[in-house]
Amino acid sequence: MAAIAAAGTVLVLTSGSGGRPPSGPAVTTADVVRTDLTDRTQVDGTLGYADTYAVLGGGHGRLTWLPDVGATIRRGKRLYGVDGHSVPLFYGVTPLWRALGQGVTDGPDVRELERNLTALGYGSGVTVDDHFTAATAAAVRDWQDDLGVTASGTVSPGDVVMLPSAIRVKKVDATLGGTAGGHVLDATGTTRQVTVALPVGRQELAHRGAEVTVELPGGRSATGHISSVGTVATAASSDNSSQTGQDTQNATISVFITLDHASAAGRLDGAPVTVGFASGIRKNVLAVPVQALLASPSGQYLVEVVTATGRRTVPVSLGVFADGLVEVSGPGLAAGMKVEVPRS
Repeated sequence: MAAIAAAGTVLVLTSGSGGRPPSGPAVTTADVVRTDLTDRTQVDGTLGYADTYAVLGGGHGRLTWLPDVGATIRRGKRLYGVDGHSVPLFYGVTPLWRALGQGVTDGPDVRELERNLTALGYGSGVTVDDHFTAATAAAVRDWQDDLGVTASGTVSPGDVVMLPSAIRVKKVDATLGGTAGGHVLDATGTTRQVTVALPVGRQELAHRGAEVTVELPGGRSATGHISSVGTVATAASSDNSSQTGQDTQNATISVFITLDHASAAGRLDGAPVTVGFASGIRKNVLAVPVQALLASPSGQYLVEVVTATGRRTVPVSLGVFADGLVEVSGPGLAAGMKVEVPRS
């Protein structure tokens, strides 16, 4: 009874009701359908953003501009300011570790610089490869001129920040007027992500690419897919006073989920959510809305079938609950029949 109450409203028949629900709100009908139902195991999770980055300053000058927390910064845009000029974001996985100028070869840093210049519209005559040519130097000068810095044709560590993609500012640690060295800010990626600490005993529920449901605060729901599953089990508690073996029994693995539609989360930066993992599928079963169930004093569940000639109450056995439906079976019950449900 508790599980049914959680899934939806169930009318209760009282003695002398004659197989009919007591008088109350107006009712309507719904179809008995034959469908597939997915049984889901609910696990708590947290909504946030994928990936985390620590942004370090170039080490020279004074910080003259810092972004706001929550700001999204994309390729070529100012990430922070030093001595009155912008330090932009470039996309790449290799930080600049040496000065790059004409004649420098053999390094992914050259290729990444040329790739960014091309993406920003400065790639005329530039071949994206490991060679910093005269054409690359000319492209750098054009970019520097538009950026408002000395058009030297060379790029040094600290002139740009290399990160894999666009970022969202999570926390700003530096202070305006402070030196540009050290930790400036923390950032995340821009992709919404749900993280679940899944008990190791339930890890069979999580498969990369599998679809899940996500219940958001405020009654909203969304769908998503598992993007990755961790392989390292973590103790749920670090309390030294816990009993021997307790941490082993409560160990979890991290499961990461990408929402199919990021807009479903609205403006939430972070929030507790409930994730439904598919734990079983019932194929080709009869189902009715949970609200169609009637509970008799004896504990038997029933549905009221409505036909052109009248009504009859049919006792049913229950199966899986999913997406507002419940699997039912009962004498004479068939797909296409109409059952009575309360009108909302």
